[in-house]
Amino acid sequence: MKAIPMNLEKMTRKELETLRRDVERAMQSVSKRELKAAREAAAKAAAEHGYSLAELTEGTTSKGKSGSASRSPAKYANPSDATQTWTGKGRQPNWYRDEMKKGTDPSKLEI
Repeated sequence: MKAIPMNLEKMTRKELETLRRDVERAMQSVSKRELKAAREAAAKAAAEHGYSLAELTEGTTSKGKSGSASRSPAKYANPSDATQTWTGKGRQPNWYRDEMKKGTDPSKLEI
């Protein structure tokens, strides 16, 4: 894309604000496009080695550190939705509190 020469000194505040918004939108669009391309390239490279991208990133955070060092394994699971789990540490989830109010034995919720 060829740059359009502009004399910013002669632009009004409104014109400059509009230009700034347009540039921000363009930057977001480019960022999304580049992120998509990077993900596709990473997935292709993983596939060439016989892996999925999910397999390569499993157990890591976005910073590349292992997530298992700071996370405790789940100890309890919601009986009506097994995807909802709790380690038994920290604040009790609503589903766990609701089960306790019903009189459910905590051992029945253990994984």
